[in-house]
Amino acid sequence: MIEAEKRILVADDEMPIVEGLKAMLEDEGYAIDTALDGETAFAMLMENDYPLLIVDLTIPKRDGIQLLESIKEKRLDTEVIIITGKGTVSTAVEAMRTGAYDYLLKPVAPDRLKSIIPKAIEHFTLKVSHRDLSEQLYQLTKYEDLIGKSDGMQAVYGLIDAVAPSMANVVITGESGTGKELVARAIHNKSGRAKKAFVAVNCSAFPRELLESELFGHERGAFTGAVDEKPGCFELAHEGTLFLDEIGEMSLDTQAKILRALEERRFRRLGGKVEIAVDVRVLAATNRDIRKAVDEKRLREDLYYRLCVVEIDLPPLRERPGDIPLLLSAFLEMYNRLNGKRIKGFSPACQEIILRYSWPGNVRELKNVVERAVVLCSKDFIDVHDLPGRITGQDSDVTNTIPIPLGTALRNAESKIILSTLEWAQNNKTRAAKILGISLKTLHNKLAAYKKK
Repeated sequence: MIEAEKRILVADDEMPIVEGLKAMLEDEGYAIDTALDGETAFAMLMENDYPLLIVDLTIPKRDGIQLLESIKEKRLDTEVIIITGKGTVSTAVEAMRTGAYDYLLKPVAPDRLKSIIPKAIEHFTLKVSHRDLSEQLYQLTKYEDLIGKSDGMQAVYGLIDAVAPSMANVVITGESGTGKELVARAIHNKSGRAKKAFVAVNCSAFPRELLESELFGHERGAFTGAVDEKPGCFELAHEGTLFLDEIGEMSLDTQAKILRALEERRFRRLGGKVEIAVDVRVLAATNRDIRKAVDEKRLREDLYYRLCVVEIDLPPLRERPGDIPLLLSAFLEMYNRLNGKRIKGFSPACQEIILRYSWPGNVRELKNVVERAVVLCSKDFIDVHDLPGRITGQDSDVTNTIPIPLGTALRNAESKIILSTLEWAQNNKTRAAKILGISLKTLHNKLAAYKKK
């Protein structure tokens, strides 16, 4: 039986070439399937895991470049060798840029093809192995939507497992951006309430009157603008979970109403006369020192004890640097998929800077930086210049300005802007052209003109 790694799809509209390649490669021990047009080849690629596709550049119904783009779009691992009798430098460059493993001219030299195929299949095998290992590592270090294998995160996972099946209210503490809502969702998802609603409210996002309406709902005419009755989050979370984020930002009056709702399991809407019974588990979060908030009378002590049956404290990202590579991998995969890109990773210099940075915005900031880098990156690996200035130590995004005095000639102002941007981009002309909003050719022409001055 021929191994799966030895399967090759040959696609060409010229039957003699198809038959010739099939006979030659079968003699080498490969299993060869064939297609006479691009649509058939694509359908076969979607049904089978081919390590290698050998395809004619001008095959009808979906040509070689279009097949390459489809393979990229569908995120298939198949390597592609383009063959053509009408080769030019531009088509070769386009094929390689689109993702072809190699590009050969007809008539294909048998020895050349035979030497390329094992390397292409080895490249396919390495990609698949890397993907599988990455997936295994990701699953081993992923807990619900939380990612990390550090001792601090393992302790968090243990607390979630312990508290989730209970009815206990929980307070989740930690700096902004550490993932407190993700912890709350994990508790909900692992509880007996998982099939019911999870309702989240950011208490700092509403003034007092609107927050009480958001939490408890209101009757028609309860206040100016209340033209219809509205159920509140306590009602919406009935038999489920209510997540109160930033509880330290609520007024003491609102805290008193929440305490009563928790103790009596019933409340009235604003402007209402009928009490509504609810069964709600409350999870709360704050990025402040919760005990200090109690001492300073900003958080009612009785509400604190009602909410804080169990406290889960999330460690900041700077205290778990070993989790950063895992988060980078997960975020890169996410934003590659969302942006239709296939960036392979981060350069060593880029990783070093990321690991050295203190991440005051925690996981949220890291996620934002990776998204930005994926959008800006035009190569296989994210590099230092794809990071914002605050990360690299050169806060160019915020502070860099170019002083151009009034009266400066337009040509001189333009050259100053272009040369300064090129310097900021570390002489990366492609990146500088993108920032300036001009083509690379225009940038080269302008730089050449400046040299003649």
